[in-house]
Amino acid sequence: MDLFWEIHSNLEREGPGDTLNTLKALSMIGHLGKDLKILDLGCGPGKQTIDLAKNLDGQVIAIDTHTPFLDELTLSADKQGLGNKIKAISASMTEMPFEYSSFDLIWGEGSIYNMGFKKGIKEMYKYLKDNGYLAVSEISWLKDNPPKEVYDFWNNSYSEMESINENLKDINNSGYEIIGHFTLPEDAWWKYYNPM
Repeated sequence: MDLFWEIHSNLEREGPGDTLNTLKALSMIGHLGKDLKILDLGCGPGKQTIDLAKNLDGQVIAIDTHTPFLDELTLSADKQGLGNKIKAISASMTEMPFEYSSFDLIWGEGSIYNMGFKKGIKEMYKYLKDNGYLAVSEISWLKDNPPKEVYDFWNNSYSEMESINENLKDINNSGYEIIGHFTLPEDAWWKYYNPM
């Protein structure tokens, strides 16, 4: 893990994405109202946490298990005048210190895989208020027959990876109503890989 943290230190995000795509996903939800309670799962250094706090009326609770990320997020939030809207908590998404039915929105950019997609979305359902929203990203097969080398790599690294259609079925089977989805564009991946 030390090598992982070293590689991932000083990155703006801990996975592919950018503000444009965070806001695109957020726009699919529509009007959420005021005084929201939002949970950001596996927030990393919190770039998307800042984006959520800037664009929503409510408190964003950001959890991660890596304290340096939480410290970085807190410092960034304070610098941008958002310290009163963001609360960084050291916690694992597998052992969250929250009551069920607590959140209007649960956000997980590039983090739900830590629990496994199926298990993660089922577990998060318990923490949503009635008519709450879950927004997650998940690595997915985009082609039916990937090259053997690519398939073998991902099968060894993350054997639970499924196609977009299979993920959509899992979402429906977990009690959610799908309101939108999209594939991250290639440049959102390079914004993550190039700095590494």
